[in-house]
Amino acid sequence: MSSDSLKVIIVDDEPLARRGLRLRLEHLGGVEVVAECGNGREAKEQILALKPDVAFLDIQMPGVTGLELVQLLPKEEIPQIVFVTAYDQYAVEAFEVNAVDYVLKPIEEDRLSRALERVREKLGSEHIAAQREQLLEAVADLTQESPAALEEKLAAGELGNSRYPEKIAIKDSGKITLVPAREIDWIDAAGDYMCVHANGETHVMRITMKELEQQLDPKVFQRIHRSTIVNLKRVREICAHINGEYHLVLNNGERLKMSRSYKNKVQHFI
Repeated sequence: MSSDSLKVIIVDDEPLARRGLRLRLEHLGGVEVVAECGNGREAKEQILALKPDVAFLDIQMPGVTGLELVQLLPKEEIPQIVFVTAYDQYAVEAFEVNAVDYVLKPIEEDRLSRALERVREKLGSEHIAAQREQLLEAVADLTQESPAALEEKLAAGELGNSRYPEKIAIKDSGKITLVPAREIDWIDAAGDYMCVHANGETHVMRITMKELEQQLDPKVFQRIHRSTIVNLKRVREICAHINGEYHLVLNNGERLKMSRSYKNKVQHFI
């Protein structure tokens, strides 16, 4: 392996996604994949131990997300970061943690080649303004806005509303389904999985209730039981019971139990 090769770590909880990215990187050449990691905690250990030039990070992973991983690393130990994800809602957050690029799945080889070029340019430059401009162009590609317009919004603090994604990415057997958050009726827990009910369909995802709750706008979604989250806009009736519990009736006729410990949430429905 040439001394000019980039040392790469791939971080994704999907084994097939890791393998596919490795094959594409090896086909492009000029890289050495020094580690593959299936979660953020493992990736943190490997990054600190191997000191790669660049880490290709999936954003939405159980436990520690790609964005959280960057925030957990000591600043002096952060490699160049390229986020690889199935959706573009986190592009601004990627900008804020100073990632060098943001690539959407399924990955096209020419787009991956451009990402590697950006990494090499950034490694060869100590000019902060130039690095910022590179990522601004990458975010502009995704949002279809000009770099100048994005600069104005960043300066005005108008990009903070991207905290809650418009779509929830649900991975299942190598397939990713994007479910619009506004279409979700309710969510309930089934062991280590979450059942997301939307438009008469049930989607299953491996994620904790807390992690999923953090992706949802609390003005729209509220926890009503330790294992249930409901879309406030879907609630049609609130039925009180003598024991202090409530039952919520949704527009589709579904009845959900609100436990006594969450009864203070009733004010959100009125």
